Amino acid sequence: MPRPPLLRYDKGTLILHPPPRGGAWVPFVTWDDRVERFRLPAPAYAPLLHALRADGVDVTDQARAFREVSFHAAVERTPWPHQDEALRAWVRAGRRGVVALPTAAGKTFLAQMAMQATPRSTLVLVPTKPLLDQWYRTLKTVFPELDIGVLGGGDRDGLGADEPPLDVLVSTYDSAAIHAETLGNRYALLVFDECHHLPTDFYRTIAEFSIAPYRLGLSATPERSDGRHADLDALIGPIVYERAPEDLAGVALADYEVIQLRVRLLPAEQEEYEACLETRNLFLRERGMTLGGENGYVRFMQASAQSSAGREAMLAHLRARALAFGTERKLDVLASLLEEHWPARTIIFTHDNALAHTVSERFLIPAITHETTAKERHAILERFAAGTYSSLVTSRVLNEGIDVPNASIGVVLSGTGSRREHVQRLGRFLRRGDDPHKRALLYEVVAEGTGEENTAKRRRRPEYHVSRVPDGPVQDEFEWDAE
Repeated sequence: MPRPPLLRYDKGTLILHPPPRGGAWVPFVTWDDRVERFRLPAPAYAPLLHALRADGVDVTDQARAFREVSFHAAVERTPWPHQDEALRAWVRAGRRGVVALPTAAGKTFLAQMAMQATPRSTLVLVPTKPLLDQWYRTLKTVFPELDIGVLGGGDRDGLGADEPPLDVLVSTYDSAAIHAETLGNRYALLVFDECHHLPTDFYRTIAEFSIAPYRLGLSATPERSDGRHADLDALIGPIVYERAPEDLAGVALADYEVIQLRVRLLPAEQEEYEACLETRNLFLRERGMTLGGENGYVRFMQASAQSSAGREAMLAHLRARALAFGTERKLDVLASLLEEHWPARTIIFTHDNALAHTVSERFLIPAITHETTAKERHAILERFAAGTYSSLVTSRVLNEGIDVPNASIGVVLSGTGSRREHVQRLGRFLRRGDDPHKRALLYEVVAEGTGEENTAKRRRRPEYHVSRVPDGPVQDEFEWDAE
């Protein structure tokens, strides 16, 4: 009697031998002359087993190293309706897909719900060290009895060749990509926080080298400017549920209002601004270039490095942008807003460090930039939370991921056209805290008659389409034979 086919994991791929009877396995495999075996990509693990078992073929599965885990929460809480809907939508989609929820809408708790609904060893991926620490602390608090490890930031848990997989491993994208071949068969559920980071040539190996049948992507705004967000469908699954900030305002999130304030450049600033644009535009016209289109600005940067005229044009462009971002009239408006809303906790956002430092020095407000050390940042946020500081200014550092103490007022002095940046900044103010009647205000201060007007329009425009919650019953008991 012929022995059943053997499926095993091999450095980010799968090997199947001997060939099974029937033909259900054929579309998944290619012949590898080097080992004289059939090989297939790791993500084909579950589809292959489904096909073989539907064909009545028994398989000796030596590929998986993941195991069952009992996620008993020490901290019980009732989910918001949108969290329950999101989980049901994800389960109906086969426990694969992306959930798009605004900052402060409870994506971390949703991930905990997904772990409890999918009781298998889990790998959580995060883009930064602060998020690594934040996720680890949260999961240890909620699931204190589990074996939870950390990979990244100096920690190297869960890499021992002879060790069983951890119950949960929290890793940075960088570290997981480096060790993708080792991790690829140890975890059945992958949770990608800020999943828009995944579709890069380096990070995507985490998903491509993994046999994990179950995958959850979390992001406030999954789209990417390079269009690679389309790859999330293959790497994680389709967008199965989405809610915008306005959908949850006044319910799970604080009610809010976005107010746009327009200012004019001072006459001297306007004159200099127009002169700078003319210098830049003359250079672009002479070379038949525009800043529009997908690669317009990249081509401008490349051309600007090749001649003195190009460098002059680039300097003129940067000066024009600095004038629009940091006009004196914006600082006058900021002074009025700080006086009007004092002592409400206020966060001021700028596009660059220079303007952040200007605001900090003029108004005696602590600044957090990329140059701020981790200890100093932690101290500033602690004092902000305690009310010692009523305001702080930041240059994009607080846009993504990390928890920021409760604030109710935001002032955007400058930024990009990215909708992600807009949603992330808004999310800094939407946690209700202990006030069920909290109302947040986000002011956008825009320089009239400059390119900043179009930038403000772009960041408000939705940039992706998502499927809403699918209809149909929820299957409460999952068919684990899919593994």
